[in-house]
Amino acid sequence: MLGFIGHRLLQSVFVMLAVGLIAFSMFRYVGDPISNMVGQDTTMEQRVQLREQLGLNDPFLVQYVRFIKNAAQGDFGISYRQRRPVSEMIRSRMPATLELSLVSAMMALFLGIPMGVYTALRRNGVLSRSFMTLSLIGISLPTFLIGILMILLFGVILRWLPSFGRGEVVQIGWWSTGFLTKSGWQSLIMPAFTLALFQMTLIMRLVRAEMLEVLQTDFIKFARARGLPERMINFRHALKNTLVPVITITGLQLGAIIAFSIITETVFQWPGMGLLFIQSIGAVDIPVMSAYLLMIALFFVVINLIVDLLYFAVDPRLRVQKS
Repeated sequence: MLGFIGHRLLQSVFVMLAVGLIAFSMFRYVGDPISNMVGQDTTMEQRVQLREQLGLNDPFLVQYVRFIKNAAQGDFGISYRQRRPVSEMIRSRMPATLELSLVSAMMALFLGIPMGVYTALRRNGVLSRSFMTLSLIGISLPTFLIGILMILLFGVILRWLPSFGRGEVVQIGWWSTGFLTKSGWQSLIMPAFTLALFQMTLIMRLVRAEMLEVLQTDFIKFARARGLPERMINFRHALKNTLVPVITITGLQLGAIIAFSIITETVFQWPGMGLLFIQSIGAVDIPVMSAYLLMIALFFVVINLIVDLLYFAVDPRLRVQKS
């Protein structure tokens, strides 16, 4: 087990170094950093002096090692657009993105898995057909269109929920949360459901397909022949054997929720890292773009490591093979 974790951690380090190389390359090949930092009245001597102060005349490898060392310490440089430390900007935006992603992931899991089990066990029921129709809508319609339709219905026509923003937040140290206010929860409902809909329908269809396959296996037939209760067969034996592929897809989708919350945050003007990234693209703010790329890669690496460890808890065959 420890050897497996060490091997995965070593792979994660190489992945982060590769992503760091891509992020660092943006500084050299996407515009001139000096031109983005100074004004038009800056003289050539001042530009040369600033380039020397920033170490831009050093060899590529030296600059890359310095960039990785600073990034490992949480130092991503200064934003070209706002003239603020990038780490400070990300720290102020991260709570909004993580809370939105957490609620969306919980909605996708706690709604998608029961719906998938129900549609597998009651394939011809009216409610099952309704769930399948909802899944087609969730997979077919793009996220931004779902968000706009929800804003039109619940924000403009019915006026039940706010159309944009995060609502009132409470500051707990450096963390700002909307979980402790009514307006915070009201502002969270529409973007969280919009972000969770695609993931929820994907998980539901995956669980349904895996359940239908497992229910046809010989050990399920043997369990029924032994006279075991149907509830025990469905939830203790069948559902447990569907969890390995479900954990794989769910882990990847949780990372995708964080990475691709950009569209949802833009539609609802949610003040998170995704909206910050979109604004940075428009201003060619390379430090913010590279920092966002590194943060998303780190989230994916951590989530994949957790998924690999969950395999050992769910599938005993892996523990036997490793032993």
